[in-house]
Amino acid sequence: MKDDVEELYDYETLRREAEATMFVVHVSRPTLVLGSSQARDVLDDDRLGDTPLRRRRGGGGLVLLRPDDLWIDWWIPQDDIRWSNDVHISSVMAGRWWAETLRTLTSEPVSVYEGPLDGDPAFRAVCFAGRGPGEVFVAERKAVGLTQWRVRQGVLLSTVLHAHPTSDVLAYLNHVPEGLGDALDHRILSSFTLANPEEITGHLASNSGPWRLRALLLAT
Repeated sequence: MKDDVEELYDYETLRREAEATMFVVHVSRPTLVLGSSQARDVLDDDRLGDTPLRRRRGGGGLVLLRPDDLWIDWWIPQDDIRWSNDVHISSVMAGRWWAETLRTLTSEPVSVYEGPLDGDPAFRAVCFAGRGPGEVFVAERKAVGLTQWRVRQGVLLSTVLHAHPTSDVLAYLNHVPEGLGDALDHRILSSFTLANPEEITGHLASNSGPWRLRALLLAT
């Protein structure tokens, strides 16, 4: 989509990356991120203030990222054994990596959603208000959101477990459908017993790897 919203990543550099890479990503301050084809007019520009706005190359709706969110991305080149040309298979694979990890942190049931995109169409302006393939739920509440970007050279699987509730995102919308706030009731990092971001990252790396590991700080 052509508009004045800066992209979240340097995607053109990423697509030239030949090595399978797991990124541990942080934003420098709270940042709103639009989906790849999402119109900017879902937002009330008068309410943005100094909140940075970026656009990702990946499906879904608006998401509010904060510096202490557990944001994990996997870049899988086309010649890697974990690459698949099936969008659904790739998403579910990443969800299973997360589910295996989260089962070590909770006694509640952890599930990976494997169906088609689901949820009230009126809520799709916001990413965490519905269900998509590969997303992870704990006792039927979303814990991990997922989106992907696919090009000829590979696929980027982008996931996040929020550190805080994200209902603040509603304050930026032009229109808030009734019930959207309740639909955004998701799990956060501190809801898991002994949740340590470094240990979670290490477990994810070991049960999905091998990878080159990279930490990224996106200055927004």
